Amino acid sequence: MEYFWYIVAALGAGVGTGLAGLSAATVMVPILIVLCPSFSGEYGAYQATAIALASDILGSAVTASIYAKNRRIDLKHGWVMMACIVALSAVGSYAAYLVGNVVLGGFTLVLTFCIGIRFLVKPDTSRSGADVSDVRLGWKEIAISLFFGLTIGFGTGFVGTGGGMMMLVVFTAFLGYDLKTAVGTSTFIMTFTALIGFISHSLIHPAIVLERWDVLLVCIVTATTASLISAQFANRVNNKTVGRVTGVILTILGAAMIYLNYFRDIQLPPVALELLHTLAVLLIFLIIAVCAALVGFEFLHIDGEIRRKVLHTIAFLIILVILLASEHWYVPALLSVLFVAIVYPVLKICEKRDFYTGLFQERTPGEVRKSLILLFGSSAALISLFWGILDSKLTVLSAVLAWGLGDETAALVGKRFGRHRIGWKLADSKKSYEGSCGMLCVSFLAVLLSLTAGGVPFSTALCGAVLSAALATATEAVTKKGYDTVTVPWVAAVVIWAVLALYTL
Repeated sequence: MEYFWYIVAALGAGVGTGLAGLSAATVMVPILIVLCPSFSGEYGAYQATAIALASDILGSAVTASIYAKNRRIDLKHGWVMMACIVALSAVGSYAAYLVGNVVLGGFTLVLTFCIGIRFLVKPDTSRSGADVSDVRLGWKEIAISLFFGLTIGFGTGFVGTGGGMMMLVVFTAFLGYDLKTAVGTSTFIMTFTALIGFISHSLIHPAIVLERWDVLLVCIVTATTASLISAQFANRVNNKTVGRVTGVILTILGAAMIYLNYFRDIQLPPVALELLHTLAVLLIFLIIAVCAALVGFEFLHIDGEIRRKVLHTIAFLIILVILLASEHWYVPALLSVLFVAIVYPVLKICEKRDFYTGLFQERTPGEVRKSLILLFGSSAALISLFWGILDSKLTVLSAVLAWGLGDETAALVGKRFGRHRIGWKLADSKKSYEGSCGMLCVSFLAVLLSLTAGGVPFSTALCGAVLSAALATATEAVTKKGYDTVTVPWVAAVVIWAVLALYTL
């Protein structure tokens, strides 16, 4: 399941780069180190930093190109910092290898949180009545650029992060750039520093390329795509909107990553630690997923059924995330209940706002609130029974995957290719054979792969996949009024658990 965290980390890095010029490592390094066991070795942090730098190369390049098209890059006042940063990044990279397992610095994490608060308080950083492009680079600006350029350059190579964030501070607070110009200029510089840093890391520790090529590929493609879309979104809206979005992202990410990086040092009962740890992971995922969805809605003009399914996918992934991040059943069960308790009243209040209808595309009044209770209430019960009482986490994971991925496929395939309606007496007249076939195939693969990855023999996994996919698909076809969020995962879980129980006899 580490690939899931690779994608989440890369998405967060891409969104942060495109919107706020954030270094990929600020998001990726703590997620990879804390949530991916394969990065827990002696040079795990060094490899994670190198992968983040590789993701930064194309991510920063495409971001800078978008900002350049909108005339949002100013090297007239940034060339001194660029020269210093590029020169010192290689030195910092070699120093990091000599030190060993260097983890994301606490200063950078605190800075991320503080800058997020700053943009929430003052979203528009441009100076009124001043055109920075017409101001000469004086000795004060040169001194500032030299000091921060040398510091940022070494720090970027040393820990692989903080460069984008520090440049954002210097450009907006000391050199008078507006936020978009600061992001465009910093990402242009980061393209070169990331390239130098990655080459240095790879030459010093070749295992990064030879043994981690698959992680590199996944993270680079995901981060680059997210950066491209986020940068285009940022350049279509005004400075205040970008500032507010940046503030929300940095504040939540900063707070969550501070905890993730130091949660082992907090003296709390194990239950509270695990709960806080899973909550921090969930917050990181939510900010990444929600920002990516909103950017996609705006840039790709997603609406109607596709928008509904994107939000449905986020809800499904919330359950998957808390399951993967937890070691004991009561943590995801409790968080499912708490999520409903917090989100339900928020939805109730927001229903009176104009944006609510356009965002959620409700078919009937109160549909989202009803679905929220059904989904997370049912999930809490499912987790409590099959993981808590019957001690089978694998059953819950497989059932959730069968439902989440299968139901998404059924809706999208049925909407696009559905021509033959199901004629069963009990079936929902809106559902098609094409959609059901799509769900059957995807649910089968989801259960087969999850059971096999969980150590179940292939023959048993195949039996469980065939039976659960068939019954889950039939259940989805006959379930009406949105209750398939309850019936499908429960039917799949019962079948999977029965097959696994027979296997252990």
